[in-house]
Amino acid sequence: MEMVAAMEEAREKKRAALLSVGSATLLVSLKAFLVVRTGSLGVLSEALHSGLDLVAAIVTFLSVRMSDQPADERHPYGHGKYENFSAFVETGLLALTALYIIYEAFDRLFFRSVHIQPSVLAILVLLGALSIDLTRARALRHAARKYSSEALEADALHFSTDVWSTTVVIGGIGLVWAGETWNLPWLIYADALAGLAVAGVILWVGSQLGRRTLDALLDAAPMGLQQEIARALERMDGVLDVVRVRVRRAGNRHFVDATVSVARSASLEHVHTLTEAIEKRISEIVPSDVMVHVEPRAPEGEHLFEAIRAAAQRMGLAIHDVHASQQDGRLFIELHLEVDENLSLREAHRQASELEDKVRQLRDGNMDVNIHIEPLGHHIATPDAGIGEM
Repeated sequence: MEMVAAMEEAREKKRAALLSVGSATLLVSLKAFLVVRTGSLGVLSEALHSGLDLVAAIVTFLSVRMSDQPADERHPYGHGKYENFSAFVETGLLALTALYIIYEAFDRLFFRSVHIQPSVLAILVLLGALSIDLTRARALRHAARKYSSEALEADALHFSTDVWSTTVVIGGIGLVWAGETWNLPWLIYADALAGLAVAGVILWVGSQLGRRTLDALLDAAPMGLQQEIARALERMDGVLDVVRVRVRRAGNRHFVDATVSVARSASLEHVHTLTEAIEKRISEIVPSDVMVHVEPRAPEGEHLFEAIRAAAQRMGLAIHDVHASQQDGRLFIELHLEVDENLSLREAHRQASELEDKVRQLRDGNMDVNIHIEPLGHHIATPDAGIGEM
């Protein structure tokens, strides 16, 4: 079922990216035609913007194809970074577009004049391009949100900037036309100013996108996600403390490492059940690949018997029948220690003495400890072996 869903996701992402390439090709053709007809800097800036959108759309399509490949021996975390790198490349293309537009705008404002020929055809073609931009931006944004694809989100952002910038260019051409019609020569600068406005929009959007993609490439944790996960784990039964939570992102996948402390007397089976619950809880917050590290810790108000069992466990010793009594204000501890039946009496006594010291340290030596040594049987008696091998 999961494999089918992954294949469907890859198919939809590729389809959205490929349609983006087709739309960008059509827009470049329309705007290049208008540049020749009008000589407008605003239209030229739009044509260049759309040209880089085409390059970005191709990069997006290729990155989506690569990022959907499964993890392998060389890429154990998958290929999701291709999407982040694609978005970063698109940010650079946006910056180059904006810098050229700014250069051309200042050149036309202060050093040379270019005659612009506004027309109804130019405005109609730009309106058609605007409708294409709106349609593709909406479709790409839907796919990006559905599959958390940063590459498709970057592509949607490109088409969104086209929407804003095309609107500004239409206004610039309209003002130039109004200046020619009503003999207002100062409106001739509206086209260059419109180009500067487009460049400003591109730089602003590009800086936002660049910061997000750079964070992803540098494994910056998504804002607030670590704190949200830590708060959720702290509320879980069995978790004494959340020591650390680390989150990294590759494409649309998150990888979470969580270190928690649990009662040191908890059994291995209990700890395993708890880690599965932690993985499930984190996946409810953000779909992710989760790694849980558990550290044993003495809980607040830990019972003395549990502390004694924990001390024995750290020494690799097996104990049972722990009893305590208090006489004349002094605490007496009695327990049974199981030792290897093949040990010498001297070695068994040494282990018991070491355990006795550890138990006394739990109450700063203010107790008496009596340890009974028993053989820890490893053999199963058979009719031939006799009772002595028990």
